[in-house]
Amino acid sequence: MKEKIRVGLIGYGRAGQAVARVLGKADGIALRWIVKQKPASEINQATAPAPIHDPAGLQSGALFDSLPVDVVVDFSTAAAIRKYGREAAARKIAIITAISKYPETSKALLVRLAQETAVMNSPNITLGINYLLVASQLLQHIAPFTDIEVVEEHFRDKAERSGTALRIAQTLGLDESKVNSIRVGGIVGRHEVIFGFPFQTVRLVHDSISREAFGTGALFALRKLYQRPPGLYTYESLLREAMKEALQGDQDG
Repeated sequence: MKEKIRVGLIGYGRAGQAVARVLGKADGIALRWIVKQKPASEINQATAPAPIHDPAGLQSGALFDSLPVDVVVDFSTAAAIRKYGREAAARKIAIITAISKYPETSKALLVRLAQETAVMNSPNITLGINYLLVASQLLQHIAPFTDIEVVEEHFRDKAERSGTALRIAQTLGLDESKVNSIRVGGIVGRHEVIFGFPFQTVRLVHDSISREAFGTGALFALRKLYQRPPGLYTYESLLREAMKEALQGDQDG
């Protein structure tokens, strides 16, 4: 029988709960524990897909020793990496963080941890968004003469501009003025990259339907990062590699 990948999840807010539901049901995955920042007593343990623990065991390393894991998936806060990062890296536990913004000191810590274990940080860990980003880069490389605009649509109460849209623009070398924002009721989240060719238009669109998309994205990442050598990886690099393998398989077939 194939050995399951043992996973620990840090963060059990709305996104973390959705991720836990996906990981708890995934083939080949053993979700061993969940760490919640607030007291575990506030959570109904019977409904959680894995035992809930408080953060104290992370900082001391005791949780890693009592319930060993192969990969840590972090959906908590930017401060958490300083509590568990060194303990996880010392045990060669791969680290996947879905934290959207890290201070420079924490970014430097990720680089240091990557010398000991495999580390991946992705501000948006959905598979679809990262595929859209890679596909947009490819099309821009093929047709650098096109006009490109980024459109992000979200629910009415989202005040700030989408960080994902800004990252798309930055990756494509576009000015922030190329990011167009729409706020209306009934939309969870949509990102669109529009390529204006002479005589034709190409639109690459990603729609967010539920937070479980974070879970399927994390699942792809941890399966690809599992047993990798130490290093600092990106979601894009893992996805590009998977795409190359798929294209090579088509050629061989």
